[in-house]
Amino acid sequence: MTVAALLDRAKAQNVTIATAESCTGGMVMAALTDIPGSSAVVDRGFVTYTNAAKRDMLGVRQTTLDAHGAVSEEVAREMAEGALDFSRATLAVAITGIAGPGGSEFKPEGRVCFGLSGEGFATETETVEFGALGRDAVRRAARDHALALLDRGLSLIDPKTGK
Repeated sequence: MTVAALLDRAKAQNVTIATAESCTGGMVMAALTDIPGSSAVVDRGFVTYTNAAKRDMLGVRQTTLDAHGAVSEEVAREMAEGALDFSRATLAVAITGIAGPGGSEFKPEGRVCFGLSGEGFATETETVEFGALGRDAVRRAARDHALALLDRGLSLIDPKTGK
């Protein structure tokens, strides 16, 4: 699946897309908007690198951050749902993780949590352990995985109604 094909499919289904990104710093939105005509599908992107930004821009709850930390499926869920709530999009992907260098025993470098939310289906979350590939490689892998999740999300939305 190419990004152009993803955008064509979203356009055919009358789906609009939002992103909520932390460790990728807008790389998913950049990949989407690199394609001419993407404005027919792409609504907006949120780069929420800090916890304050996640709270302020996406409505992530402080209690969720305190209980699970920023790198968690719970926060990824709230980020994806917040991207829908604070946009006109019908499909959203969220990314939060540890690109490196660093990490800890409990949250190692290369751990990235994703959320996928859309009209007409329950929010999905997952964690991918990319490993200590280096900051750039983890970020690129997370971007590519998020694009694949958007493609999956299109399969979960009714192509006739876009919901």
